[in-house]
Amino acid sequence: MTAADAIVLAGGRASRMGGVDKPAIVIGGRSMLDAALAAVAKCAHTVVVGPHRPELAPEIKQTREVPPGSGPVAAIGAGLHTLGSTAPLVVVLAADLPFLSPWSITELIRHTCESGADAVFAADESGRPQYLIGVWRRTALLAALDRLDSLINQPMKALIPADSAIIALPGIADCDTEEEVRLARASVAGPAPALALDEARKVLRDNLSRLTSYAADLRSVPGAALAAPLTAVGPLPRFDVSAMDGYAVAGEGPWRLRRDIGFAGGHRPVGLLSGEAVRIATGAHVPDGTTSVVRDEFVEVAADDRLHRLPDTPVRDDVRRRGEDRQPGDLVAPQGTPVTAALISAAASVEVTAAPVRGPVRARIVMTGDEIRSDGPLHAGQTRDSIGPILPDLLSWYGIHTADRVHLRDTPNGFDEVLGEAPGCDLLVIVGATGSGAADQLRAAVDRTQARILVHRLRLRPGGSTLVAELTTGTTVLGLPGNPFAAVATLMALAPALVAGRTGGVARRPLLGPLHNAAEISGPVARIVPARFAPQGGWLGDPNIRTAHLGGLVDRDGLVIVPAEAADGASVEFLPLPR
Repeated sequence: MTAADAIVLAGGRASRMGGVDKPAIVIGGRSMLDAALAAVAKCAHTVVVGPHRPELAPEIKQTREVPPGSGPVAAIGAGLHTLGSTAPLVVVLAADLPFLSPWSITELIRHTCESGADAVFAADESGRPQYLIGVWRRTALLAALDRLDSLINQPMKALIPADSAIIALPGIADCDTEEEVRLARASVAGPAPALALDEARKVLRDNLSRLTSYAADLRSVPGAALAAPLTAVGPLPRFDVSAMDGYAVAGEGPWRLRRDIGFAGGHRPVGLLSGEAVRIATGAHVPDGTTSVVRDEFVEVAADDRLHRLPDTPVRDDVRRRGEDRQPGDLVAPQGTPVTAALISAAASVEVTAAPVRGPVRARIVMTGDEIRSDGPLHAGQTRDSIGPILPDLLSWYGIHTADRVHLRDTPNGFDEVLGEAPGCDLLVIVGATGSGAADQLRAAVDRTQARILVHRLRLRPGGSTLVAELTTGTTVLGLPGNPFAAVATLMALAPALVAGRTGGVARRPLLGPLHNAAEISGPVARIVPARFAPQGGWLGDPNIRTAHLGGLVDRDGLVIVPAEAADGASVEFLPLPR
């Protein structure tokens, strides 16, 4: 994407609203100025023109038109002068657009580059041009400003170049009156409240549609869950076997030692007569007539080949009797048990190799955003995809098999196409575009599918914008924040519940323990942070974490979920990191 700077106009007098600070009006949980800044977050440099706002990040420049309140043209001139940058494109944006999305700005930039026009402006649903939602070529904007004798109180139309274009975009309605503000707030008041993490997990376990069950070779479906109880077909052990290396004996000693030996998997020694003994290995089928097996360290062999029990040694029967562990029909594992190496082994030991299962869950990963690049050199405005390549391994830790990984560019119908192709997988993991704005592209596309939304958002930091829905086709959509740490942390917190919900698997037991510095980390909502094992047991969490990358996970043992307002030593859940 071609580099662009941004001028955000936030100094209007809002005369139709009694002179209030319109950009500071909160709609949908954020101010209209914050909505504008979020829309231009990918721009190289941003300047806000209006009254000084100390709450803004230091990297955002601020200035004021002279005199204050002298109109948008004067404000644009002041902003362009303050930018001090040479990016070829300049976004000009009013701060009264609560539903504007970053996608809209991306579309304006793309159209400017492809059309060759000096400026491209948005049009609302009625077709009315919005000249304070546009992208200019810097040279054209400078020329337009230079043509005017004065910038004070000039109408925006005085700036518009002859070579300009208008494109219709959704979500660009402005708020100029109190009624428009009221309607905007009403339009975002409907979504369900954010769920606590434990609430969200329960919703997913209890309400996701189960996958269809089928019979499968257990060795081929790790990560699936049993769709029916698994019972033994044969006894365990199948026959009487020696539990130790030692001697199979008949009757009371001493015993006459025979020269034949019983090996596991070898020929069974012929039956013993009373007073006889035979050397035997662990796992070997004991001969008929055996009354017990005496382990090596409890006996000695005399010169006359007589076997004697050593004085003061315990009398034990080291024989595993046929069926003492399992009889045919005994329960090996209940329905919902995950198919693990232990289950596969336990089933094979009782002659079961296949069983009805659900799963494993098959996932498609979708990385979003024009700025994301997996391979090759980065160009202006691009960033490296630092989590897409690792997600398949992370998902496999939870028994989820990744079918493929794709990159979705910022296009008007991209999410509709992705959701339309979703029936080919059980789980669609989408990274990015989960913001809670009313015009957010993923949420709008999910709504258009008439999906059932299970988790609108989470009461969790980071990860609050997470979305979980179920399409009418049965595919689960997991929308993760685009922030790398937030995406990975939220995935780790929700993946077991997602798998349990789709496969009917039992819930994992949480790994709990004390967090020694919990008070240093906790806040008004639950937090999830990297942690390391403490020498005295429990964990030490990281109070501060850079969320734009995964560097904070290096040399950490896992993550901890810190409850709101937790005290030092509070019991927290630990999520181990895959190794």
